[in-house]
Amino acid sequence: MRRTMAACSTVLLTVLSAACATSGQTQTKQADQNAPATLSFWSTGGDDETATFQKAADLYHQKHPNVTIKVQTLSWSDAYAKLLAAATSRSGPDIISGGMTWTIQFGARGAMVDLRKHGVDALKAQALPAQWESAVSPDGSVYGVPLDMSTLALYYRTDLLEKAKVEPPKTWDELTAAIDKLKAAGVKKPYSQDWGNLDWIGYFNYLYQAGGSFYTPDCKPSLNTPQAEQALKYWVDLYRKHGAPTATVEGSDALDTGTAMVVAGNWIAKGIDVNKPKLKDKWAMTTIPAGPSGPTAFIGGRAIGVTSFSKYVQTGADFVNFMYSDEAVTAIADEARKRNISYIPPRPDKIVDGSVFAPEQAKVFEASIKTGKAAPGCPGWDESAPDVAKQLQSAILGKSDAKTALAEAAKVMERNAG
Repeated sequence: MRRTMAACSTVLLTVLSAACATSGQTQTKQADQNAPATLSFWSTGGDDETATFQKAADLYHQKHPNVTIKVQTLSWSDAYAKLLAAATSRSGPDIISGGMTWTIQFGARGAMVDLRKHGVDALKAQALPAQWESAVSPDGSVYGVPLDMSTLALYYRTDLLEKAKVEPPKTWDELTAAIDKLKAAGVKKPYSQDWGNLDWIGYFNYLYQAGGSFYTPDCKPSLNTPQAEQALKYWVDLYRKHGAPTATVEGSDALDTGTAMVVAGNWIAKGIDVNKPKLKDKWAMTTIPAGPSGPTAFIGGRAIGVTSFSKYVQTGADFVNFMYSDEAVTAIADEARKRNISYIPPRPDKIVDGSVFAPEQAKVFEASIKTGKAAPGCPGWDESAPDVAKQLQSAILGKSDAKTALAEAAKVMERNAG
């Protein structure tokens, strides 16, 4: 399962601007709260993930017999288009989940409920601050809250590292030194990147590890900095000097075909032994190498929110709150474990406690998330992200130098900031 879109929407936003201006619409008449109600929940992801969230919905029904919540799968490939159509027509689901900034975009145009009016502030203390901040609109509105988390790890072949007498790298310098040693030991594919390869998500890690950021705290583009340039030069060197492939290979496939070290998402951890039996006892994982300013890793995930055209706003909001309860998190984790899904709950205190991962794996993800950062929630970022990625790629592919690529990316961000 791939979660590139879990970070934020980069699809159809120009259409959204023109077609999804739902603010000013007449408020939907609310149904009788005491009457039987059936709510629809459109969940972006796969069918197995839908089944895990349905377990929480069924548990909610047990506590509220008059309320039935039906979870329906939307694939990442067309979820945004379907949600856009629902928002435009003001008909469709009562509850949605999707990329972390989707609810911000829809909410700004009147299609989502501000959950602050329904007690969601109580969830903030349970959530990861960096991820919560990513879900909050610049004006403070909370149109969606984190539903789950995803992050990165460094997966490595223990047999190949032992052959080259290399320890798992903990810093940028150790990473490049390890690559050189692996090459010298005859390992043809020392290193590759999966999630975020040639994309802004991949650069994100190096940018924040160098002490930079895409925006200042007040949402001013901030790529014209020495830290951003240092990060891009290092990232480019991994490709141009150290041979990281520009073609993206899924993490477990890369390990299986002889790559010694792979940066990939948490979702491959549960499937390696099952899908790649030849790798059993030949791989391990750790946090990604830290930069000069620390070990920051990208945190993705989905947000969940309630549509403003739902007839069951209060019930939907109550269900959103329920998804943070111990019993809901446990129900989802239990089903995820049965289905071999790499579920990380939105509550950091539950990453290890009752985790679907082996204890040593859960601790890696806990450490990664503890120092992680989420995608920017600043105005114009969603529109800018694809073009920012193109500018970064131009540096990797040798079409421009790092400083020029960053300057061009900053111009795109400034133009879209409004």
